[in-house]
Amino acid sequence: MNSRRIILLAHGSSDKRWCATFEALAKPTLKAINGSRIAYMELSEPSLESVIHEGVSAGNREFTIVPLFLAAGRHLRKDVPAKIKALERSTGASIELSPPIGENPLLGHAIKDVVALQLDQGTSK
Repeated sequence: MNSRRIILLAHGSSDKRWCATFEALAKPTLKAINGSRIAYMELSEPSLESVIHEGVSAGNREFTIVPLFLAAGRHLRKDVPAKIKALERSTGASIELSPPIGENPLLGHAIKDVVALQLDQGTSK
């Protein structure tokens, strides 16, 4: 098997409610994209490393990480690329890091739609 696998990467938190929010946000993608997974950088499971290792064990060699971050800070500029290099060396996989989801203009439109819905709900009370 050599199809590219999608990994939705969230920061992670020891607060299970935080994780539940991201798992709910990821659910439509996980249902629509066969073999896609959510992973966490730290504090939560599954870790990015474990998801990559599981994929490689299943025969996958190509991965795309889509960060569920609003912007690229230190984690996306330094920590994640370092993890990717180490994982590529140790597994032989090819791992691509996409820009953070917050840089996509579609997210701005989704935020506008949520705000408009809130305003509509506020005027109907």
